[in-house]
Amino acid sequence: MDGIYGGCEEVTGEQYQVESIDGQPGAFRCYLDVGLARTTTGARVFGAMKGAVDGGLDIPHGVKRFPGYDSESKEFHADVHRKHIFGQHVADYMKLLQQDDDDAFKRQFAQYIKNGITADTVETMYKKAHAAIRENPEALEKKEKVEPAKKKRWNRAKMSLKQHKDRVRQKKEAYLKKQAEGAGGDDE
Repeated sequence: MDGIYGGCEEVTGEQYQVESIDGQPGAFRCYLDVGLARTTTGARVFGAMKGAVDGGLDIPHGVKRFPGYDSESKEFHADVHRKHIFGQHVADYMKLLQQDDDDAFKRQFAQYIKNGITADTVETMYKKAHAAIRENPEALEKKEKVEPAKKKRWNRAKMSLKQHKDRVRQKKEAYLKKQAEGAGGDDE
């Protein structure tokens, strides 16, 4: 069905609805279940839904919760939504933080700096990601995670019954030996 319903080819931020084609199977219909996520305007769950719709899934929705919707004028500005899709709000924040506080910028965007991403290349990065997903939508196998270092235990490890009985026996022997030495010292 991905060949029949290719989705939105060019990301413009405009509202896109998948429509069924006559003589073909219907578009795959899904419903958004936000669970416990907050449904505020611009929430990430709506960004994920927009990506699924643009990918070719038929999810009934409106534009009221997308970034760029103005509740006062009841208008949707697709250019604002497009900027959010391509991370321009992050790029603007990167520029602002870099000018105001360079140390905070280096802390906040350490991974971006490490990977050579600047405020000017954020949009290009997202365009490449969209193109790569369109080219091969299969999920890549995740690399094996490196096992974290063993955590330090502050309390004693639990002993087996045999170990516990042996420890009690050793303590009894030590106590009785100490008692015998103490008793033997009083006689002299």
